[in-house]
Amino acid sequence: MDERNRNTALVLIAAGLFILLNHYVSFFTTAALVLVLLGLYKIRSSPDKSGYWILGIGVVIFISGHFHFVLAIVLMSLGLFYISSKRAHRGEGHYQKHNLIESIKWDKESWVLKNASLWNIIGEIYIDLSLAIPEQKETTLVLQGVLGDVDIIVPEDLGVSVNASVIAGQIDVVREKETGVLNKIVWESPNYATSDTKVKLMISYLVGDIDIKVV
Repeated sequence: MDERNRNTALVLIAAGLFILLNHYVSFFTTAALVLVLLGLYKIRSSPDKSGYWILGIGVVIFISGHFHFVLAIVLMSLGLFYISSKRAHRGEGHYQKHNLIESIKWDKESWVLKNASLWNIIGEIYIDLSLAIPEQKETTLVLQGVLGDVDIIVPEDLGVSVNASVIAGQIDVVREKETGVLNKIVWESPNYATSDTKVKLMISYLVGDIDIKVV
């Protein structure tokens, strides 16, 4: 099937789903679900960021019509954050923060690396671990939330363990990549066991784009 026929087929399928779903649920819910599915398809098939915009619009429309449902999801996500944060740090001292909207850019100058747990509804996180100054030999970073765009740069000489998951979106860790729904990647650098300095990254978002590169 050529590209034109495939796109026509997708449009027809989407139109059929729209009519079918609209019979049972509201117009806005149907529109939101169609946009979410289209966004996921674009993320999988296109290298640009348009899929994330479409996915985001679909999520916003869904939220506007299902406030109580979304509120329940947010509260459950926050509850799971407290549980996973406690397990990850096991009683050790750590920095903990939760915000509705978070923009972290630790990629321009040197910064202190210490145990931390961060949660947000909407998060934009850029971390360059080559600029980090570790406080200890082993550090754990917990990043969780609802919607997240996470980019992390890891230097080759740093031992890194990654446990990343998203309900919908994309995870790209070194040479491993998962796109779509219910994605999870567990990865460990070859030098993790022998490295003098180690970092554990525990990242979890409902909808997200997680990109971890080793340079």
